Amino acid sequence: MHDIRTIRDNPEAFDTAMARRGLSGVSAEALAMDEARRAAILKAETEQAEANKAAKAIGAAKASGDEAEFERLRAEVADKKQQIAALNEEAKELDAKLTDFLMGLPNVMAEDVPDGADEDENVEIKRWGTPRTFDFKPLEHYDLPAVKDGLDFETAAKLSGSRFAVLTGAVARVHRALAQFMLDTHVVENGLTEAITPVLVREDMMYGTGQLPKFGEDSYQTTNGWWLIPTAEVTLTNFVNGEVLDADDLPRRYAAHTQCFRSEAGSAGKDTAGMLRQHQFEKVEMVSITRPEDSEAEHQRMTRCAEDILERLGLAYRTVVLCTGDLGFGMKRTHDIEVWLPGQNAYREISSVSLAGDFQARRMNARYKPADGGKPQFVHTLNGSGLAVGRALIAVLENGQQEDGSVTLPEALHPYLRGKTRITADGEIV
Repeated sequence: MHDIRTIRDNPEAFDTAMARRGLSGVSAEALAMDEARRAAILKAETEQAEANKAAKAIGAAKASGDEAEFERLRAEVADKKQQIAALNEEAKELDAKLTDFLMGLPNVMAEDVPDGADEDENVEIKRWGTPRTFDFKPLEHYDLPAVKDGLDFETAAKLSGSRFAVLTGAVARVHRALAQFMLDTHVVENGLTEAITPVLVREDMMYGTGQLPKFGEDSYQTTNGWWLIPTAEVTLTNFVNGEVLDADDLPRRYAAHTQCFRSEAGSAGKDTAGMLRQHQFEKVEMVSITRPEDSEAEHQRMTRCAEDILERLGLAYRTVVLCTGDLGFGMKRTHDIEVWLPGQNAYREISSVSLAGDFQARRMNARYKPADGGKPQFVHTLNGSGLAVGRALIAVLENGQQEDGSVTLPEALHPYLRGKTRITADGEIV
């Protein structure tokens, strides 16, 4: 959410920033609402001052025995009270209208975000590892003999419909091992605090991180008003909702492994095969809460935390910075990390690591007290996948596939599998 005072102070700069988002005339619309709201407030205050003055005069008229003046003043005060109530209600409605308008505006992008129309114009900033070469045509994960029996879409469809999967046996075990490996790495080596959070949240928590009001159709809401989280970004970031933290309590760094739920609205016909795009999936999420001056360095640190997971798994990847046409609504800058999938002969996203700046903090009213004792300031928030567990499973299976139909598993997972190193073509983990 944006500060209307910033728009008042420099509407041209704000319009320039919004133009990068494809929006025009934003400041004029916001300032018109703001002016109407302020005018109603000023008029209410003026009427209140006049009512107060008349109220004082009522006593004097009564004391002097001027009954006509007494009745006139009393009627005037009663009329003023009605006018003031109407003006206050008008100001309240205008304030809500302005807040809704500002809530619907995207974040201001960082200056170094590259211009571009869509994902094809994202800019690669790093590449690690060499995609494995095969002496045979590599298969996609759902066609691998080793996982045929452990990846069941038919049963999932019977239970829940399309875009769900049932994992059993060796596949389920490797999926669990991946999540535990990610969590242990982030907690033990990267210094994040592990959290277990609800997956059902109140509506204002979704507003706090920017999923609402703009993206309600992308998430699921229960009949009693709760929302299923699309990512643990919602819960972890809202830990500081409404809080005023001490400067020495920052940064706060969290990691959580949760179920995530997305309706995938607008993705009809996209990635329908396999488990690349699901309504329900698991993710290890990272969230950082920092002072403003530390958030840029934190963005780089979090990106490295996610990249390191792939490196430990021996999976080739590339990191891109999203261009203006692909950057998410609430973010100043995003690094996408894309893992190599030999079955698709392509790099596919497995993590997005994003800097929100104070955009979410303003929506949540999350602040901190500077060490010098100055006025409380808004914190900066960041989030990133560390990683998407299902997509990591796909990458491990496809990159480890062998010509005989078996799958060799990364060494980093062996301790989490009690020394098991591969899945046979028959689906046994040995």
